[in-house]
Amino acid sequence: MKVKLLRYTADPELLCGTAALTSTKTGSPSEIFDKMDPDKAKRIIKRVTGYGHVSVIEHASFTFSIEGVSRAMTHQLVRHRIASYTQQSQRYVTYNTLEKYVTPASIADKTEAKELFKETLERISKTYNKLLKLGIPKEDARFILPNACKTNIIVTMNARELRHFFNLRCCVRAQWEIRETATEMLKQVKKVAPVLFENAGPSCIELGYCPEGKMKPPECNVQEIKKRFQNL
Repeated sequence: MKVKLLRYTADPELLCGTAALTSTKTGSPSEIFDKMDPDKAKRIIKRVTGYGHVSVIEHASFTFSIEGVSRAMTHQLVRHRIASYTQQSQRYVTYNTLEKYVTPASIADKTEAKELFKETLERISKTYNKLLKLGIPKEDARFILPNACKTNIIVTMNARELRHFFNLRCCVRAQWEIRETATEMLKQVKKVAPVLFENAGPSCIELGYCPEGKMKPPECNVQEIKKRFQNL
């Protein structure tokens, strides 16, 4: 897996600070932006979002390349609707080697399970390639491919949606692959927009308790989780 922040809105915090003042000041947005500085933007963003007015941070967007992840993971990712996605197409890309599959650690750590998984993928790969040789179009031969297939995807989200995404997908209850992806995405955006993503992470960080109720996993220690994400 590889996650890389490709591009993001220039001066994202200055822009969001400007947006926050635009609705309450008589000056034009351009005038407000010209007078904005990082410290002022930080104070404004923290105050306004603290009131629950988080729409102002939608003006900053971030684009990631997410590479070598499974189709199982991206099927979860694209459920986040307020985002833009462009994914590697199985209609055009041929999956003809075992290097293009993701193996979960729970399988890789058990010899019998690993062998069974590998044997199954080998059969699928052979069948897939045989279908192609028989003249079956890639868009139809792909029907036999498993969720383990690796894929690449470009994702663009605004800061508000990213924070919501982190609330859900950085949680210890999230599936391991999307949790690792989300955590790396958060690590990278915090470097370029620390104010926008202050205290970002699983919901329990801001709430102070686990919102999962009876579904709370035993490994969920809110204080340890909060400390870990503050040190990203």
